[in-house]
Amino acid sequence: MKAMVLAAGQGTRLYPLTERTPKALVPVAGRPMIDYCLLLLKRYGIRDIIINLHHLGDQIESYLGDGKRWGLQITYSKEPELLDTGGGLLKAKPFLQDGTFIVINTDVLIDLSLRELMAYHAEKRAVATLVLRLDPSADQYGSMDIDGDGRIHRFLQTRIDPAFSGAVTKLMFTGVQVLEPRVFDYLESDRILRKFSTTKDTYPRMLLGQERLFGFRFDGFWQDVGTASRIKEAEESLAAGKATLHFL
Repeated sequence: MKAMVLAAGQGTRLYPLTERTPKALVPVAGRPMIDYCLLLLKRYGIRDIIINLHHLGDQIESYLGDGKRWGLQITYSKEPELLDTGGGLLKAKPFLQDGTFIVINTDVLIDLSLRELMAYHAEKRAVATLVLRLDPSADQYGSMDIDGDGRIHRFLQTRIDPAFSGAVTKLMFTGVQVLEPRVFDYLESDRILRKFSTTKDTYPRMLLGQERLFGFRFDGFWQDVGTASRIKEAEESLAAGKATLHFL
């Protein structure tokens, strides 16, 4: 199985730390934040990885190289113009199109069993499975609703069935997802936008197309490390033993 790590962002929420350092290399508890994504993937045997690059991407490439010293095989997708998540995935299509793959944001720490996630994805015969969690700020960041079977019924403001009246749970996206090559059919349709978002553009259209989008509910340790204050929160949790990352 292959994976894509999204690392092209400019890290504006971390400025001025990211003025001369790419977000992926900003330290969290003494190591660059991208380490955590790579170690998680490696633990579950996912070693063939593509990383998209834009802001100060040469520093990331210099740090990771071809991945051999990590026991990984790393390929890079360079974006002279930032393409957002949808455009970035589409550019990486030649690398990812042969089978099921995982996509993970650089700026998240998550102690997630990828084995359980993949089993759930296969059981649901999903085209896309997004790892979701309860969060009091879900509406602020863009929430989605899942039914008792895990099927997504609303993604941001798009509802798959306006007449659906069953019980749903409101959850927030963690930045980890499993996708089938089928998603590229929709990404290709969005190509005219060039720079576009999977969450704002592609997935809502997939919902309206009755595609099988599911949410995998996760209640373990997760921390966004996209701001200085959240990096501090993560470091304090790890130092106090309130959180454990079993893949370290």
